[in-house]
Amino acid sequence: MKGFNEELLSAWLRLSNTICNERIVTQLPYNEALICNILNNQRKNFPGKYLTATDLCEKTRLLKSLMNRTLNSLEEKGLIVRKRSEEDKRSVYVMFNEENISYYEKGHEEVLEVVDEIVNKIEKRIGSEKTKEIVDVFNVISDAALEVIHQ
Repeated sequence: MKGFNEELLSAWLRLSNTICNERIVTQLPYNEALICNILNNQRKNFPGKYLTATDLCEKTRLLKSLMNRTLNSLEEKGLIVRKRSEEDKRSVYVMFNEENISYYEKGHEEVLEVVDEIVNKIEKRIGSEKTKEIVDVFNVISDAALEVIHQ
């Protein structure tokens, strides 16, 4: 669709900018919140299977140097711990510090409340069915972007 690319790019950048810069997550900087979200999903969906800094770099597309700074900051805050693998001493796993996980969970609940408010506003404008389709559309856009970028 000719000419649509500018509109899509503009909408994409506006949404990205809003999420990153409007501080939806107030307790943590964006990259820290992103990593915590990935660790939280991993903990819930794959108990006992841990991620390394390299895994986190692949999932976030952050450079190793930025990832290390971010992990150091999270470790200083007591939110994560790093543990060397017993099977492969070269691997270091990153996991939540179970003693302080409630700090992240509180912030996560606040974000979910904001998302609920956003969903309510969207539903009022376009209805429930189209609102439910948004997640599928976001995933299609993400998958297509990855395919094109990795060609």
